[in-house]
Amino acid sequence: MTTEHPKITEPAAQPLYRLHPLTPVLRGFKYFGAIVAVVSVREVGQLGVQRTLEFLPVVVVAGFVLAYLSWRFTWYRIEGRELHVESGVLFRRSRRVPLERVQAVDIVRPLIGRALGLAELRLEVVGQGATEAPLAYLGDEQAQRLRDRLLALAAGVDEHAPAPEETVLARVPTRDLIVSVLLLGQVVVGLPVLVAVTVGLLIVNVQAFFATLPALAPVAFGIFRTTVQRVLVEYGFTLATSADGLRLRHGLLETRLQTVPPGRVQALRLVQPILWRRRDWARLEIDVAGYGGDEGEQLATRALLPVAPRAICEHLVDLVLGGVDLTRLPRRPVPPRAAWCDPLQWRQLGLALTPHVLVVSRGRLRRVLDIVPLAKVQSVRVVQGPLQRWQRLASVHIDTAGRHLSTEAAHRDRDEVRGLVEELSDLARAERVRRRPVPGT
Repeated sequence: MTTEHPKITEPAAQPLYRLHPLTPVLRGFKYFGAIVAVVSVREVGQLGVQRTLEFLPVVVVAGFVLAYLSWRFTWYRIEGRELHVESGVLFRRSRRVPLERVQAVDIVRPLIGRALGLAELRLEVVGQGATEAPLAYLGDEQAQRLRDRLLALAAGVDEHAPAPEETVLARVPTRDLIVSVLLLGQVVVGLPVLVAVTVGLLIVNVQAFFATLPALAPVAFGIFRTTVQRVLVEYGFTLATSADGLRLRHGLLETRLQTVPPGRVQALRLVQPILWRRRDWARLEIDVAGYGGDEGEQLATRALLPVAPRAICEHLVDLVLGGVDLTRLPRRPVPPRAAWCDPLQWRQLGLALTPHVLVVSRGRLRRVLDIVPLAKVQSVRVVQGPLQRWQRLASVHIDTAGRHLSTEAAHRDRDEVRGLVEELSDLARAERVRRRPVPGT
């Protein structure tokens, strides 16, 4: 008599997926542009225009061949709750992204990609300075489906369930966006000063104008660039909410759809420049762990609402963090001797502490409120400079996993700081325990 043992079946391997077949075309243009940017005018002068034009087709072919090989050796698949991405021609790179560590999922459509129906899927992971395992490029519908599937797996729900419906919370009119950018200090102050200096030099001494032109041109270009870039990045801004988190849509030339799952917000910042107060406008910024990159990338991922009435921004803070009424928080001011350390804005320095959030205020011309959920506090540091020691003051720094926003409760009484650090640590610990998911739920 023989005993039959049950067969052990291995889990079926998940299918491999390639990027969109048109990916080499878009990447080829990018490689070609990068090579052209590297070739300077001086090098063109050394080679000659004729030799440069002869060399150009070789560069184009090399760029597209490299793009094709990169596409040919790149694939991805989903195993359990991990995204696997394999890439590399000569040197293979294997990346595994645990979906529970995903802080945000973005769909980015560059200008040429929109014409070709392509989009890039970016996963922002905590602890990474750059986007982890970007999938560039996918078809528009494929990117949408993959985003919904990854968010569902990250939340632990059925990956085949239909995408949740969204509710629009706010839209930014184009006129308000342009006016708000023109009312910023760099435009209102920097541009008139630049014009006055230019006109003065032209009147007094034309030769002096041409002598200072190399110094004035970068300043003018910097003002123009930052102003236009902000309008292009935040154009058509729409904020919505759904079961999978916050959804942000914006961009003119390059469009971006950001999705921030629930509980991923590290901090919020409410900003109100002085020239916005007459219209009662404010700006709400968000800090999410994983977002990094250059200045342009940070600008594209920082705003939760570029400009809106202050009451709407305060309502969004309450909606995102839950139970935070900024108009009813008990404010703790700094002692009058803090004027020795910060004579211009010491009256605006203050903080409010509740069992759930820490709110720090500062700024005379540019009023700022930093709102930090206590569950996201990573560490609390005390810093004391020589002038602060003389006045028996100290500053408390609150660190989170975010990269954009830093929170500092400046120039607090030294004796208050000791109790404040203990109170912050205890409340943060209790809040993390309260928010910790219960096993089996």
